[in-house]
Amino acid sequence: MNKMPEVTRILYASDVQPGARPAFRQAVSLCGHYQSQITFLHVVEPVSGAAERLVKTMMKEDASLQALHDESIKQVWAQVEERVHRFCREELCAEDMLDAGTLQVLIREGTPWKTILQVADEMDANLIVVGARHPNSLLGHTPSRVVQSSKRPVLVVPLG
Repeated sequence: MNKMPEVTRILYASDVQPGARPAFRQAVSLCGHYQSQITFLHVVEPVSGAAERLVKTMMKEDASLQALHDESIKQVWAQVEERVHRFCREELCAEDMLDAGTLQVLIREGTPWKTILQVADEMDANLIVVGARHPNSLLGHTPSRVVQSSKRPVLVVPLG
């Protein structure tokens, strides 16, 4: 019989939408059980080429599109980062509070399922935790692609 591998690095991927808390609670519980590190990953999908072209056509010629774009991206990322940190603060009860350095928050831009797998490889995660919220399909696109493509164990938590 194979021994359960030690879980020292957990990657929890979330869209930080309402209803995602059960998956986070599961990841935190596993983190506490194994006394492991947990990385909270939120993936921001890039703006489509069509949307970017639309913005360019709507702007005045004298406006600095790149400066406006860069400032907007900074604002969006700051809002996303605050939302992720707020999500963690609101969800962690006093008894669940993790030791300093146990929780890392990471925000990346890219295709969600591909970025989840890339980060899992970068950090050499022992376990990936994702939530699945789509009742009309088996898992939903992102969790399904993660499960199908991962070389690592994946825990899928139903989100109602």
